[in-house]
Amino acid sequence: MKVEVHPLTVDRWPDIVELFGRPGAAIPRNCWCMYYRRSGTGAGRAQATTNRRRMKALVDAGGVPGLIAYDDGRPVGWISLGPREDYEKLARSPVMKPVDDRPVWSIVCFFVDSKARGRGVSEALLRAAVDHARSRGATLLEGYPVDKPGRSQSDFLWFGAKRIFDRAGFREVARRTPTRPVMRKRIRRSVHM
Repeated sequence: MKVEVHPLTVDRWPDIVELFGRPGAAIPRNCWCMYYRRSGTGAGRAQATTNRRRMKALVDAGGVPGLIAYDDGRPVGWISLGPREDYEKLARSPVMKPVDDRPVWSIVCFFVDSKARGRGVSEALLRAAVDHARSRGATLLEGYPVDKPGRSQSDFLWFGAKRIFDRAGFREVARRTPTRPVMRKRIRRSVHM
């Protein structure tokens, strides 16, 4: 599989709608990766229309709330990332609360189409996330993956698997529960002459 990854922009909005509209995408279709962006609740079916509208407003305003992976032009994956302060709920999370006061970008969600799982899409998204964060001036990128012995159900890996963060050069900086480390990668800005 040759995966291409692009920022979610206004012209790519129909692709995320298609991806989240597929069978097996009920949770993304309801949440629209807005759960951690707001305080309070709001990932259920009753909030789906509001969440979609809020995500669309972010994109329409020129924000890039995440990246989309494509296989042969077909959207197959999604990663939500941005400056930590964009995710209000992280400040109160017992697992994902700040490790320190350094400015950091956060990766809060992965979604891969069920037909594309196990083919390197999450790793391609993570590599692209590092590049994207770097291009936006980030110097630290943080994720909150799942770390369980054996293979986890794909449906429960919204935060990604620790092993892909390990392979991408992230280091564990905190662990507040047995299965949820906080992983961080220092991003060096490229120097162009």
